[in-house]
Amino acid sequence: MTDMKKPFFNDTLLVIVFAVAILAMPIWLDPIGGNYPDLLQKFAIYGIFAIGFNILFGLTGYLSFGHAAFLGVGSYAAVWSFKLLTMNVIPAVIFGVLFAGLLAAAIGFLSLRRSGIYFSILTLAFAQMSYNLAYSVLTPITNGETGLQLSRSDPRILDNMFSDGPTALGLPSTDLFGETMSGYPGFYFCAVLLIICFFLSLRIFRSPFGLMLKGIKSNQNRMKYTGLNTRPYMLTAFIISGMYAGLAGSLLAVTDPLAGAERMQWTASGEVVLMTILGGAGTLVGPMLGAGIIKYFENIFSSFDNNVLEQAFSFMPEAVVDFMVPVVGLFVGSGWHLTLGLLFMIIVIFLPGGLVEGFRRIYNYIKTRGNTKSQTVEAHNQAGE
Repeated sequence: MTDMKKPFFNDTLLVIVFAVAILAMPIWLDPIGGNYPDLLQKFAIYGIFAIGFNILFGLTGYLSFGHAAFLGVGSYAAVWSFKLLTMNVIPAVIFGVLFAGLLAAAIGFLSLRRSGIYFSILTLAFAQMSYNLAYSVLTPITNGETGLQLSRSDPRILDNMFSDGPTALGLPSTDLFGETMSGYPGFYFCAVLLIICFFLSLRIFRSPFGLMLKGIKSNQNRMKYTGLNTRPYMLTAFIISGMYAGLAGSLLAVTDPLAGAERMQWTASGEVVLMTILGGAGTLVGPMLGAGIIKYFENIFSSFDNNVLEQAFSFMPEAVVDFMVPVVGLFVGSGWHLTLGLLFMIIVIFLPGGLVEGFRRIYNYIKTRGNTKSQTVEAHNQAGE
């Protein structure tokens, strides 16, 4: 295989393996209790959120604390699409991505005038402004603290054009050309979009544009001294990252047609930062791993109680069980944040490249040991001759 064809083959193989792993999640997550549709949808949605954030932070090194604003705008745009146009998810996703991109262009144009901690503070300020606007000032659009919800009296112009009006009792459900977007159909819709987003992220990483962003991360001042204007590249990366967040926000509304201001809080921005660093900033698969681990801790690990621990330690003597359950109980259930915090500190201190760096170290260690054994055997054979 030629040197030019090898990277293409490796990238194609990576996309295929990623797609198979995502589509088979209900199977391989079943033994650890992560195979129910709502959780699988969150894995896929927040995976998109983290992959998009990684395009900005992982490639350029610019840390944004304002991506929750794009997540919230994507949700609001999607719900308004459901209310005004149709319950079909395609227009909702398009509007969510479009409006998030427009907001990202505005915020990025202003924030990218500064770099480093000042850029981070600016994005945080814009996110908090967006949250407060959604919570109070823009109540006619966002419905304030109650959140934007569907109603049977919503016009839904496109739906009503092709029907005699609402016939079913209760609120309508989101659908994809008749297929309801709840349960496993909703997960597979999100999963397909996740695979597409991963492929696009891969192409960005491998493109001249991606190399330019890596150069900005490496030494932006040196690039400026050569006469290159880096701001258009940075702004483009910021907009693309914001559109990924808008897509994730619209998918949250697709799986649960509700948009609230809480999705725009700074904690949502902090969460995606944790996801990216935990999995491995600047890597392709790392952000998805980080998103999966955090959502697993939040939804499964947090549900462990003393009864579960007693069953887990039932093979031990009763005195040991009485000691272990209270101690381990501090780190599970309501204490899952403590476990996640300790895990994050260990990763940052010993594996700055995240979990992906850990896997690479293990692979390189095994590979080195294998090569050493082969060389030793070969040396013995030569000595015997």
